[in-house]
Amino acid sequence: MNRRYFLQNTIGATVATTLFPSFANAAKKDLMTYKDVIIGHNTHQYKIDLNWGALNSHYYPVNDCHEMVQDSKGRIILLTNETKNNVIIYDKSGKLLEVWGTSYPGAHGLTLNVENGEDFLYIADNNRHEIIKTTIDGKEVMVLPYPKAMGKYDKAEQYVPTETAIAANGDIYVADGYGSQYITHYNAKGEVLNIFGGKGDGDEYFDNAHGICIDNRMPNNPTLLITARDRNQLKRFTLGGDLLEVIDLPGAYICRPVIHGAHVYLATIWSGEKAPNSGFISILNKDNQLISAPAGSEPTYENGQLQPMHQTLKIFQHPHDVCIDEDENMYVAQWNSGKTYPIKLIRV
Repeated sequence: MNRRYFLQNTIGATVATTLFPSFANAAKKDLMTYKDVIIGHNTHQYKIDLNWGALNSHYYPVNDCHEMVQDSKGRIILLTNETKNNVIIYDKSGKLLEVWGTSYPGAHGLTLNVENGEDFLYIADNNRHEIIKTTIDGKEVMVLPYPKAMGKYDKAEQYVPTETAIAANGDIYVADGYGSQYITHYNAKGEVLNIFGGKGDGDEYFDNAHGICIDNRMPNNPTLLITARDRNQLKRFTLGGDLLEVIDLPGAYICRPVIHGAHVYLATIWSGEKAPNSGFISILNKDNQLISAPAGSEPTYENGQLQPMHQTLKIFQHPHDVCIDEDENMYVAQWNSGKTYPIKLIRV
């Protein structure tokens, strides 16, 4: 059972420079260079909040900050693979509200779905090789193990799920981004309905199917958006698993797609030649064209083709996910960033 903590003391938030002196002081110094800089392009530009969400790591540590969502109460929920508190819940100002979770060593993917008026979380744990569905306060209500019955996997270790997407009817899609690259389709009861993708050279296959989401921008025709991160591509499939479209994003190693309004937001963990600490954020418009790249080069199209992207400002260290609030501010979770807390970008 998950151990659950509530904020019952008055320990003040301590900025990350105090908690991680050698790494964070250097990072803080670099970021201070950009504290008054507006980043991004065209309609989507932002200023940087350097201190959002920083906590006292002795009490509320993080390891990799993998993903973030906003719940129905407007709270910002962070998933980390630190088992002292896998789930950290903030208000939008960055104030700590609640933490819980000690049993998700491979906590990687976090999806929120509202079911009959109640918020549920779906955690993809790539150490446990499972998907765990919980209530918003951490009670486990369903666990999906690896889909042995489909004949694609001989053992659980071949299944390393990275993300889930939930359809309007409750069907669950799981991306095996670090394993055998299949997309497994379950019904709401956890029964397997279909499996597609896998490794291969054609467009219908994947190379790091890292992220997946339901694209409801055309309400009468929902589809799946799935990343092929190592190919710098975002792919669109029908809910039945048929390929519809490939969107090339050269130079951008994208994590999961996040839909907000008419736009798609993607944390881009590396750029160019996949150099460390070379990430930025990718923002696509309703036509799936890149229109803004905060901390990245200006999006340029020639003869309808996006030109290769790269980082231009050293603001992010392996950005792994974004969460967009109702004011269109952006919260950025980072992997392998020296155990730092998320960055907030304020829309201008």
